[in-house]
Amino acid sequence: MFPTPIQKASPVVRIGYKLFLPVALVLWLLPLIGVALTSIRPAGDLAAGNYFGIPSGFAGVENYSAVFENSPIGWYILNSFKITIPTVIGAVALSCLTGFALATYKFKGNLFLFFLFVAGNFIPFQILMVPVRDMTLKMGLYDTVTGLVLFHVAFQTGFCTLFMRNFIKGLPFALIESARVEGVSEWRIFVHIVLPLMRPAIAALSVLVFTFVWNDYFWATVLVQSQSAMPVTAGLFTLNGQWVAAWNLVSAGSIVAALPPVAMFFLMQRHFIAGLTLGATKG
Repeated sequence: MFPTPIQKASPVVRIGYKLFLPVALVLWLLPLIGVALTSIRPAGDLAAGNYFGIPSGFAGVENYSAVFENSPIGWYILNSFKITIPTVIGAVALSCLTGFALATYKFKGNLFLFFLFVAGNFIPFQILMVPVRDMTLKMGLYDTVTGLVLFHVAFQTGFCTLFMRNFIKGLPFALIESARVEGVSEWRIFVHIVLPLMRPAIAALSVLVFTFVWNDYFWATVLVQSQSAMPVTAGLFTLNGQWVAAWNLVSAGSIVAALPPVAMFFLMQRHFIAGLTLGATKG
């Protein structure tokens, strides 16, 4: 039913695995390597058509300095933090509450309500572009940080609820029942018993939502027009000239924009892996 572990596979399979894995890794990293090389490539290389060859010189200092001199990328990064951090807090907090309710309470429509949260994840978000944009205009939230935060929270809560509900389902229910027998209120059960056990899941979900929202480009271009609320993913286009695409500067800006989620992942790596693997084995 399950695939055979590679350690127990035949010698031919193990040798093929060891040969194929580095190749697959290089292919996966190839676009990132290309962007990294372009970010240190002199502008003359691009003008001469040297897009994929070895850079003729090192222009990393000039390119990365120009990113901050030629565009308000610092302001864009600040906007991304203003959008991402409240979204993570809001989506994770709501999903903790909804996940707890759906996992521990038995009531009519529980499964149907859970399916509604799950079904929302399968709706192509592109088809929501026009109604969401019209709604932000009518509510006065268009081209604001608040509008992006509210809609990101709404869109992320479905996935977060699915994650949290399944995680809480795997917790020892006897702890909750014992607390109820002792007369402990539901809120105190949630805060003092369930929430501490959810820390690995909260850490893992926070990293995932932070990455999703920080890297969002679609809603950043649909719901924002001015630089006052523009996140860094949408603001990178300002690094291009009016007539010429400065791909070396765009690549350098992309590397700068990618650093916060990468740093957060490495800071939260232990909790992230624990949250994803907790409950994967029994005993």
